[in-house]
Amino acid sequence: MSVVTRFAPSPTGMLHIGGARTALFNYLFAKRHKGKFLLRIEDTDRERSTPEATAAILEGMEWLGLTSDEPPVMQFERAGRHAEIANEMIARGTAFRCYATQEELQARRELGEEKRQAAKAEGLTEDEKAALLAEAHELLAPYRSPWRDGAPAPSLDAPFTVRLKAPDGGERVLEDGVQGTVRIQASELDDLILLRADGTPTYMLAVVVDDHDMGITHIIRGDDHLRNAFRQIPIYEAMGWDVPNMAHVPMIHGSDGAKLSKRHGALSTLAYREMGYLPEAMRAYLLRIGWSHGDQEIFTDAEAIAAFDIEGTNRAPGRLDLDKLGQVNSHFLRLADDERLFGLLRPYLEAEKPLGEAEARVRAALPHMKDRGATLPELAEAFAFLTAARPLSPNKKARKALSPAGLDHLRGLSDELRRMSQWTAEAISSTIADYCTIQGLTMGVVGQPLRAALTGGLPAPDIAPVLEWLGREEALARIDDQLTSASGLADETE
Repeated sequence: MSVVTRFAPSPTGMLHIGGARTALFNYLFAKRHKGKFLLRIEDTDRERSTPEATAAILEGMEWLGLTSDEPPVMQFERAGRHAEIANEMIARGTAFRCYATQEELQARRELGEEKRQAAKAEGLTEDEKAALLAEAHELLAPYRSPWRDGAPAPSLDAPFTVRLKAPDGGERVLEDGVQGTVRIQASELDDLILLRADGTPTYMLAVVVDDHDMGITHIIRGDDHLRNAFRQIPIYEAMGWDVPNMAHVPMIHGSDGAKLSKRHGALSTLAYREMGYLPEAMRAYLLRIGWSHGDQEIFTDAEAIAAFDIEGTNRAPGRLDLDKLGQVNSHFLRLADDERLFGLLRPYLEAEKPLGEAEARVRAALPHMKDRGATLPELAEAFAFLTAARPLSPNKKARKALSPAGLDHLRGLSDELRRMSQWTAEAISSTIADYCTIQGLTMGVVGQPLRAALTGGLPAPDIAPVLEWLGREEALARIDDQLTSASGLADETE
C-alpha cells in the first residue's frame, strides 16, 4: 500500500504552532514511507473562511518547507461531489431524509434541560425524580430520528436534511496509532447531518468524501478530533470504503502545562519567521514536541525522515518551550550557509540605513560570529560594532577606558599598527603583543582603550579579529577619531 497523508486546515484563522506540528508529522510520515503528502483547505465554513487566512496558511507551509506533492484541494469546490455521495447513501439505505426542524430540535433540548432541572426540586419522591431524569436523558441523548426507519414525510414539499443512519447498539472500537484502543458505545452516536436543509454538505461528510477521493491512507491529526473519528468511520462503512489508519496526537500546552495561549507563544507560524527563527529550526523543534527517538535532541531533515514513526509520539500533551526553541535555532544558525544567512540578516542590519561599506566588514565577520545570537535580530545586533558610523560616541565604560593614560597607549599602538605590511588577525595580534612587551604593559591595559576606540563600548569578539574585519582604513580612522576628539577637548580646556 502506498502511503498518502494530508494536512487539512480550516482557513478561519492563523496557522498556529499546533497545526504546523500536525502538518510536519504528516509530511515526515509520508516521506519516511516514500509516499505522498497532500494539502486540503477546508473552507466549507463560508462565513468564517477568508482568502487572507488561506493565503497565510499557504505562505506558512511554504516557509516551513512542507510542500504538498499535489496542488492544494479546496474543499468548498467539491460540494457537488459531497452531495452526490449523500444521495448515493440514501439509495443504499445508509442515510435518510429527516424532516425534523431546527426549532423542533431546539425545543426538544430545552424540554430535556427543564426535566433535568425539575428533578432537582425539593419534595420529590425518588420515583418522581428517577422518572424526570429518565425523560431528560431520552430528550438530551444523541438524536435518533423517527424518520431513520422510513417514516413518511409530513408533506410532499416539507424541507429536510439528509442524515446518516448511526450504528445500532454495541461497542465501537478504534485502534488509534497514538491513543491505543479507544472504545465508546454506539448509543453515544447521533444520526448526524450529512446535508443541511439548503443542500450544502456538512464538515463531517466533506472530510470523509475528500479523504476517500484523495486516497488518504493515514490520518494524523490533533486529539481534539478523536470524537469525530467515531462519527466519521460510519460514513466510510456506509459507503463500503476502506477506513484510513488514524492517529490522534495530543495538543501542545504551554511550559507551565496550561492550555496554549498567546502568552505561551501560540502565535501564527509566520510570526516565528518575523521573530527571526529559521524554518529548519522550527521543523527540528516541532518534531521534538511530544515525540522522541532515543536520546537524540536535534534532527536534520534527512534524519527526521529516516527516524519518524507514529509510535514515538507521547500520549501526554507536549509543551512549548521558547528557550529550547532558541537553543535549537542557535544550532541551525551556526550551520547555515554564509550567503543565505547574510541575506536573512540584511533586513535587520539595514533597518535604519543601508550597509554601504560596512557590508564587506559584516561578510568578513559572519563565518566567525554565527554563535552570537539565538535569533536573526539578536545575531544582527551582534554586528553593531561593525556597522556603527564614524565618529563613534563611546558609552560611559568606553569613555573611562579612554583616559589620558589610555589615549597615550592608544597613540603609541596606533603608530605600530600603521607600520604593518599585512593586515591579518594573526599579524595584528603579534604586533599588539610586541608593543606590550616593549612598553612593559599588559594586554588589559592596552586592549581596553583600543577596544573602546574601535567599538565605542559595543559588544565585540577578540580585538585582533575586530581590527581585521574593520579593515586597515576604518580601524585606523576610528582610532584617529578618538585621539583627535581627545586633543580637541584638551585644547578647549587650555
